[in-house]
Formats: sequence, C-alpha cells, structure tokens
Amino acid sequence: MRNKEILTNDQKKAARYAKAMGHPIRMYILETLSKQSCCYSGDLSEELPIAKSTLSQHLKELKNAGLIQGEIEAPKIKYCLNKKNWEEAKGLFSGMFKL
Repeated sequence: MRNKEILTNDQKKAARYAKAMGHPIRMYILETLSKQSCCYSGDLSEELPIAKSTLSQHLKELKNAGLIQGEIEAPKIKYCLNKKNWEEAKGLFSGMFKL
C-alpha cells in the first residue's frame, strides 16, 4: 500500500524557507540584507567570525531556497534579498498560522 501524500505544495515550500532560516548566521545574513539593497560576500565575511567557506555554504543554502539571489560582478558576488520569494514566504506563513 502506498502512503497517501498529506503535505500540500504550500507546506513543502514553507518548510524549505523555514529550513533555510534555521541557523543564526543565516538569520544575521537575512537581517543584514533586509537593511540594505545588496551586500557583497566580502563585506559579510569581514563582519562574521566564520570561515569564508562556511559563509559560502550559508549563502548557498539561502540562495537554493530562493530567499536571496546572487549576481556576479567580477571579482565579487553581490547578494540581495529575493523580494518576490519573500512575499511568497510571508503569505505562506501568515496563511498557515492563523493566530
């Protein structure tokens, strides 16, 4: 017997966004990006007490979830919030949790 799919696409999307936000460093990155239009990875690297490779992994997780977007401006990468996906995430979370 097959397991019945009980999760909706909206629940899966919300879970992906929540997972990406599930680390304090990623929350710091998101908060930093929300306060300015964009930020270079080198600037974040100077602010955070973590290895550049660790920062790169956090940025990759946020980008894969669609919460941020990166644009190459050789030799740097500029990161910004993906506002379209943020609006979607806000709508998903507020629709799911009617408090």
